[in-house]
Amino acid sequence: METKIFEVLTGKITDQIRQHIESLSDGVAKDYAQYKELCGAIRGLRTAQMEINDLVRKLKENEDD
Repeated sequence: METKIFEVLTGKITDQIRQHIESLSDGVAKDYAQYKELCGAIRGLRTAQMEINDLVRKLKENEDD
């Protein structure tokens, strides 16, 4: 199966994570609620990224069988 789409998707997710981290380091969060929201977004994006990576790994394993 073609995994290029998953590579593009994880690359876009990585870019979003970097943007949120940069925002946090630049002090964009005006209060604790915004800080928590950004941290939650990062956590969610990382979870999505891990799920995609697991899926790609399983697809590659199935191709080898």
